[in-house]
Formats: sequence, C-alpha cells, structure tokens
Amino acid sequence: MPLPERPVVVIVGATGLVGRELLALLEERRFPLAEVRLLASAASAGTMVDLDGTAHAVEAFDRSAFDGADLVFFCSSGDHAREHAHAAVEAGALVIDNSSAYRMDQTVPLVVPEINGDTPEVERARLIANPNCSTIIALVAVNPIRLAVGVERMVVSTYQAASGGGRAMMQMLTDQAHAHATGGSGEGRPYAFNLFSHDSPIGIDGQNEEERKLVRETRRIWNDSEIRIAATCVRVPVLRAHCESINLTLRDPLNEDDARRLLQSAPGVTVLDDRAANRFPEPVTASGGDDVLVGRIRQDTSQPPGRGLSLFVAGDQLRKGAALNALQIAEQRIAALRG
Repeated sequence: MPLPERPVVVIVGATGLVGRELLALLEERRFPLAEVRLLASAASAGTMVDLDGTAHAVEAFDRSAFDGADLVFFCSSGDHAREHAHAAVEAGALVIDNSSAYRMDQTVPLVVPEINGDTPEVERARLIANPNCSTIIALVAVNPIRLAVGVERMVVSTYQAASGGGRAMMQMLTDQAHAHATGGSGEGRPYAFNLFSHDSPIGIDGQNEEERKLVRETRRIWNDSEIRIAATCVRVPVLRAHCESINLTLRDPLNEDDARRLLQSAPGVTVLDDRAANRFPEPVTASGGDDVLVGRIRQDTSQPPGRGLSLFVAGDQLRKGAALNALQIAEQRIAALRG
C-alpha cells in the first residue's frame, strides 16, 4: 500500500534529540504533510513545538493517535518500539523505526535509501528499520566503491560523538568542559579531554554492542554474509557528528583517483579531500549537514597494488545517522507513488 502524497504523520518520541531533528527536517525539506501528531512521555505532554509557523502541542503517548495515520516514525527506545510498532502497522500506517528493535528481524527491511531503498521488499513493507548511525555513515561512503570493484574486507574505527548517547551525554560533556575551564573536574565519568571505548555492553567475544551492530547490519544491508568486517568503536569528546576511519580490501584494483571520481558522483556524499590545505572531514564541518563527508582518500600500500584503500569520513549522527535516513525512506515511498 503506497503512501498518499500528503500523509498524516505521527512522531513517537517527538521531544528527544532524534524526534526534534526529524521535525526540523520536515520543515527544511518541505515534506508534504496533511497533519502531524506529536507523542512523547507524560512528562513532556503539553510541550509546544513550532512547525512551519504553527504551534503543535505534544501529547502523552496513546495508541489511539495511530488511528487514521499514514506514516509513523518511532524515535523512542527499542523496548517501546517492540511493544507498540505493530499496533501502528495494524492501524494501517507505514512504520519507520529508528531504534535497534527490528534491525536483525529478517522479516523487516533494514534500509539505507542510497543502497537498498527501492527494492520490492521495501516497497511492500509496512515496517522498516533504520540502521545504526555508525553503519549508515560508513556504508554511504563505501557502497559506491563496493558496487564498482567489490569489497572483501572492511576495517572500521569510529570516533563517536556525545549526541549518540542522547541529551544527557551531551550535557555531561558540556558541563565537564565548563568545569575544567573554571578549575573543576565535573561529575561522572571523565569525558571532556578524554575518550573511551564505546559505552555499550561487551560480549564474551570482547566486542561491544556498537561494534557488533556495525558488522551484522552491514552484512544485512549488503546481503553479503561473507564479507569480513572488523570494528572498533570509541566515544570521543565531540558534541555532534561521528567520524570513522575506514580501511578496505578490494576485490578488484582501484586507484585513488578513480575512487575519488566515484565518490564525487555518489548520492549522499561530499568529497572533502584537500591535501594542500590539509582540509578533510571534521565533526564541526559535518554537523548540521545532510551528506557524509569523505576525505583522506589514499592507497593502502601495505596491501597488493590497487587492492587497498583508506578513507576518513564524517557524518551528522542525528541527521543522516538517524532522522534524515528515516525521512528519506518515506520520501522514496512518496516518490514511487508519483511514479
């Protein structure tokens, strides 16, 4: 069932970081709304949010808001999505979930629009999962190379911003930086002027959950269970926008000039690779932008000639890593209707 050209939209978790970013994007991209309904916790009920010059009141979450809805974005926790997403589907809506709840559910498409957004599986789906932020940012950059010459192995080291940990982590970083500047130390785990292994549970294999997501989700999105992936995920004292160092082993040779040309014409990518000025992707440059920035494009001379390539990328975790990717999925569905 296609989306109407002007859908009734529900945002669950409208006052969180991703929900707020989604609202901003609806306005920026002039998404064709018939109506928007904003849901959050009881504590946030009554909050007024502006959209296109009109104030909208946030309501306490209630499944009755799904009645008559065409499109529901879940920007809430995985547990909340697992409990309520299917109720929205049963009410007739297309559901796009930003949490981790359904990413490894083989019956639910896991979608990056630039890569697999126009498949029959996605067009039929009533529930679609948004991948993890670090996965999206890496794959938007690497997929054009994969399509051209194939990728046998990918080694990823992430430099992840506080925004991935939510508003509380961003506030902790800000507070600690202020405390340090005034001679104090701040509260909580040392974060300002420090970095640490990603704060997600570590399994018996030594991988943390963020690393595991990047590996498993990449294999699902690329439909390639054989690709070799190694990930190390680290939290850095940056407020917003993730960076990633990516090293590739290619199936067929590709020189750096051809790689640069591929990336310059790739959707969702901006090449920022100025060696003379030493200008490459940075979090401050990526913040607030839609594209994944790609630079430090160079041969890996430790591998056979042409078979190794290294990149450094940056992407806004709240936009392309979450809210923008979800909205692009909906935009593709509406575009398909227009034919």
